[in-house]
Amino acid sequence: MRKHLFKASILLLAGSMSLSSCVVSKKKYDDLMARKNSLEVDKAGLQQEKSTLEQQKADLEAAKANLEEERAKLEQQKREYEESLAKALKEGKTLGESLNMSKSQIDRLNADLKAREARLAELQRILDEKDAAVTNLRNRVSKALLGFNDKDLTIDVRNGKVYVSLAEQLLFNSGSTKVDPKGVDALRKLASVLKEQQDVNVLVEGHTDDVPIARGTVGMQDNWDLSVLRATEITRILANAGVDPTRVTPSGRSKYVPLDEAKTKEARQKNRRTEIILTPKLDELFKILETT
Repeated sequence: MRKHLFKASILLLAGSMSLSSCVVSKKKYDDLMARKNSLEVDKAGLQQEKSTLEQQKADLEAAKANLEEERAKLEQQKREYEESLAKALKEGKTLGESLNMSKSQIDRLNADLKAREARLAELQRILDEKDAAVTNLRNRVSKALLGFNDKDLTIDVRNGKVYVSLAEQLLFNSGSTKVDPKGVDALRKLASVLKEQQDVNVLVEGHTDDVPIARGTVGMQDNWDLSVLRATEITRILANAGVDPTRVTPSGRSKYVPLDEAKTKEARQKNRRTEIILTPKLDELFKILETT
């Protein structure tokens, strides 16, 4: 009995001790669990903070990459600007040199233009004087030959020259080279004008029709001879009347410059003529042309 009581007391003590031990362990456990929960909360916070920091890091790296890209672009733009500036400066220098050169060329061209304008003005002055001289000469010749029939003698201006056309019937008999007295009178009146016009050259042109001269005509083979001999005879009369022979040139055109190419009697009569062509000397004009 006592043995059972002892044994029960032992069990009771062990149970009491066990219960005491269980009570202490639970408290520690709760503390540990509380700490664990706190640590887990802290861990979750740290992980959240880590995630946030990693996101910020990624954002910063992306921003850095953007900045690097922008920097590269800016550096490229800077290089391009520097190259463009250098090119512009070079071109500006070249342009400046060209402008200076162009200015010199323009100055030379302006000077040359002014010189040309002066020569042209002088040329125009001489041409105007020549035209006035031709008009005056025509008027004087017309006045000197006023009494002659228009069918026998005409005066007109062509190409800046005065043409005095004398019909054959005023000057010559058919096939003859001797000038009739009425023709001599006309030529002497013309010579009186030409003596006073020292600046006029005189060309005497003999013209025939297309009818061959009679065979056996002394001193002549064809219409060439007839036209030349008539021009020479008229030149001789003008020279004898006082016109400087050095200013007079006789020439023969035969049948080759007709006024009318018809084969009629009237056309052939019109073609048989002598033209005295009066040309003002243009020495001053030629001098200007030679320097232009």
